[in-house]
Amino acid sequence: MKTRLLTATAVAALCTAGAASAQTNELTLCWAAWDPANALVELSKDFETQSGIKMNFEFVPWPNFADRMLNELNSGGQLCDLLIGDSQWIGGGAENGHYVKLNDFFAANSISMADFMPAAVYAYSTWPKGSENYYALPAMGDANGWFYRKDWFARDDIKAAFKEATGRDLAEPKTQKELLETAQFFQGREIDGKTVYGASIFTERGSEGITMGATGALYAWGFKYENTPGKYDMEGAVNSPAAVEALEFYKEFYKTATPPGYDNAYMEQSLDAFKSGQVAMAMNWFAFFPGLYADPNTGGDKIDFFVNPPQNQPASTLGGQGISVVSYTDNMDGALEYIKWFANPDVQKKWWSMGGYSVHNAVLNDPGFKDSAPFAGDFLEAMSAVQDFWQEPAYASLLLAMQERLHNYVVADQGTAQEALDGLIADWTEVFQDEGKL
Repeated sequence: MKTRLLTATAVAALCTAGAASAQTNELTLCWAAWDPANALVELSKDFETQSGIKMNFEFVPWPNFADRMLNELNSGGQLCDLLIGDSQWIGGGAENGHYVKLNDFFAANSISMADFMPAAVYAYSTWPKGSENYYALPAMGDANGWFYRKDWFARDDIKAAFKEATGRDLAEPKTQKELLETAQFFQGREIDGKTVYGASIFTERGSEGITMGATGALYAWGFKYENTPGKYDMEGAVNSPAAVEALEFYKEFYKTATPPGYDNAYMEQSLDAFKSGQVAMAMNWFAFFPGLYADPNTGGDKIDFFVNPPQNQPASTLGGQGISVVSYTDNMDGALEYIKWFANPDVQKKWWSMGGYSVHNAVLNDPGFKDSAPFAGDFLEAMSAVQDFWQEPAYASLLLAMQERLHNYVVADQGTAQEALDGLIADWTEVFQDEGKL
């Protein structure tokens, strides 16, 4: 049974005045365990100094993040006062009453969603999609991008061999098909006495990996979840000829241009393959790019970055999250105070400087932003054409179905791309029927 959703104003009114107990003079912020979370700990020291509120943090490794946090929300647990949850959770967070609706609070504190990148507001904050109902403040912009061994691409012997093999100059790929051709060129090549491979891509089945990877190709070919937004009319969209071609492409990429035994790989495996010198290119989230650039072995002048290449259209798979106030908090005033602090343009600028991906216009529109990091311009370009998975309350069931269908076809060699996508429509139709939406 869905709980009644409280607005920020109504919930805040429930907090009693007077001296706060030791418990309510603290906040716990929950997120995934990765480099940006460590940066947020440092950033939040300013909030502690200004507010007198002690910040605690609960960071969960990515493979366990969704299960741990969604279980916490569904049980009405009070571990998290603030949650930086995945974009796909926004529908469930809103409809099930886990997240506080922030419209009244934003209005009362002159926090305008127009101050943030529109694509980020749409993806991280709104439910229903496209409405002006806000359940999160955009916190961490992110998209799936690419990086490569710039030092290998610059070698005369490799450039000559590539030109002879392909008839074009070795450079950052401009299309998905060029991306594959480049990866295939490096596959099994010997560089400095070591056999290397084309690229590390996402193939993991257990959580979201292969879906987040394959959609980079699907979106670039023009894949859509529905013919009409909000109508769940999937036939001819999910299984369009372009979608079939894109999925066939992703399978060919996996079979012909990735390291051996790379059948269950996600973020960590992609990073490891690149840092160990196994691959010429790799896909991963922009969130990891600061750490990659700083790596003493494969960073610096040895690495460069590029946006997910288009095929029929520009497109990147959305990552990133908004920060929400959990409706079960016992420190509503403190949680809202943190949101107000984090929305400040000066805080957002410092967030970017420390390795967080701000999507505040005061940061992104700064004339020096594109030169502030070697991947800053690519980040802007990627975020201008992001697409996300279903953000429906039943997203977990929808994701599980896509994970299984894609992995069975791409990795396990079961059936055809057409059959995989047709089957996916059948799976999703069942979910939406159970939800009463079809």
